[in-house]
Parts: sequence; C-alpha cells; structure tokens
Amino acid sequence: MADSSIVPCLWFDDQAEQAAAFYVRTFPRGRVTATSHYPEKQDNPSGKPRGSILTVEFELAGQRFTALNGGPLFVPNPSVSFFAQVDTPAEADRLFATLAEGGTPLMAIDTYPWSERYGWVQDRFGVSWQVMAGKRPRDAAMIVPALMFTGAQQGMAADAMRAYASIFPDGHVEMAERYAKGEGPESSVKHGRVRLGAQELVAMDSHIDHGFGFNEALSLQVMCSDQRELDRYWDALTEGGEPGPCGWLKDRFGVSWQVVPTAITRWMTSKDAAARDRAFDALMHMHKLDIAAIERAFAGDGGRSASPSA
Repeated sequence: MADSSIVPCLWFDDQAEQAAAFYVRTFPRGRVTATSHYPEKQDNPSGKPRGSILTVEFELAGQRFTALNGGPLFVPNPSVSFFAQVDTPAEADRLFATLAEGGTPLMAIDTYPWSERYGWVQDRFGVSWQVMAGKRPRDAAMIVPALMFTGAQQGMAADAMRAYASIFPDGHVEMAERYAKGEGPESSVKHGRVRLGAQELVAMDSHIDHGFGFNEALSLQVMCSDQRELDRYWDALTEGGEPGPCGWLKDRFGVSWQVVPTAITRWMTSKDAAARDRAFDALMHMHKLDIAAIERAFAGDGGRSASPSA
C-alpha cells in the first residue's frame, strides 16, 4: 500500500470547504490539496446545487483527510475521534481552545493520570478531538484516528484490531491495555493501538452506553492502486459486514469504510467537466467500484454500459 493509504473522510451537510479551511488554519502543516465538484449538468443524490463543492482533500501535520458535502443524512459523533498529540501543555491549551471555540468540551483540558495535559472536545463542525501533551516517538504521527466501541459494539475493540491487522500489509497490534478491576469490564480494551502499514489507529471499549455509535459521518477511505487490491480489501472488509453504494461498506464491527482507487482524485478534479461528470455518473451506479469501467466512462468510452459491481 502507498503511504497515507488510509484517509479519514468527514461527512458534512454543506460545510466541507469551511471545515477544511478551519482545520488547515488550526493545525501545523495544514494545506488543501484538491477540490472536486458535483456534476454541472445533472442533479445529484444529495440534492446539492449543480457544480457545488463535493469534496475537499486536505492534510494536517502529514495526515490526509477528505471532507465531503453529502447532505444532512449523517452527523459526526465521538465514536470516531482524532488524537492530536503535541509536545507541550501550552500547545495543548492553545489547540484545545481553538477547537472548542463554537464547539463543546467533552472532557475539560486538565492534568490526568495518563497525561500532563489532556482534553476531549467536539468542534463547531461536530468532529471530536482528543488533545494531549507529551513527546511522541520519533516519526510518530501527530494525528491518529481513534475508534470507540460502545453500545452494541462494546467489547469488540480487541477483535477489531486483530482483524484489521490481518487485512492490511505489515499490520500488527502494538498494544491492548485492559481495564483494571473496578475500572470497567476486565476483558475489554481500555486503550489499544494497531498499526496498518504507515497508518496507526487507536481503539477502546466503553462500557458506558453513550447513545451513539459508528455511522457514515466518519469513514476510513482505503486508497487502492489497482482492481486486484481494491477487490481484496472490499472482500475482506465486507466479510460479515454490509456492502453499500459507491464503494462504501460497513465492516462486521459497524465501522464505515470506503474502498476506492487512487485515480478517483484525478477523475473528480479533472478540468474536463464532461469527463468528470461521466465518471461520477458511472461511480454512482456501482457498489464495489470497477476501476476500468469508471476509466472508460471518464474517457467517454461507454463506461455506464458495464454492469454494477457486486
């Protein structure tokens, strides 16, 4: 897999551009890398204006993200958050204060047993961040996606980490700290980390039923270089799960993924509006994505005639 081949996707109603601009201003080494638009000559399933912004791709401290304008169907919640680890308490205070402006603190920025400075906040766009001070190992990422298994998924963190480590090249579980007696179910994961190639994920179980769970508002895009790679990830992640439209799926743990080709950015950001509209239309009629069919549609060679992928 290529570097940064797992890309978190943030679903918004129509705030993708504003959210990306806010995050790029807030985090170090922030930059917008690409912007795509809905078709200009046809309506779209999200009901957005023709030609309006579909996605904004951006980077924060080396972590790639996609922001999507998908309509009001899904709303982010803290079941998926992002650890943002900075070097000093002063940096943590600044970052937390910026993210909390117009948002909702979930755990106050303070000293805790696990960190000199830590806080959990849901920002103005509904995305959750866990801000923590502490020196990172050399070359460790500043921003790491975190999955909280709660409600119906409580107790699944360990199995999920093992499953993901078996699916992705060079995958391995780095740690799985269990709850101590009196803290929670001793068989559950208090804090776990799994490395999937170049990408690290945090996972934890919460025995408190928070009233929310995983949904499509926070998904993980798996960027694939060819159809063989795409097929392998699609088959592995849908096993026991649920395939969805346009390359989306839910795995057996309830986490949403998108298995997509790296070429999608080229198709969706082309200066040839007719070509990108044809690619969009072909993609919208698929479940598992067919790279060759979308490429034919993009080139104007009748990609729509292909049967929808299973």
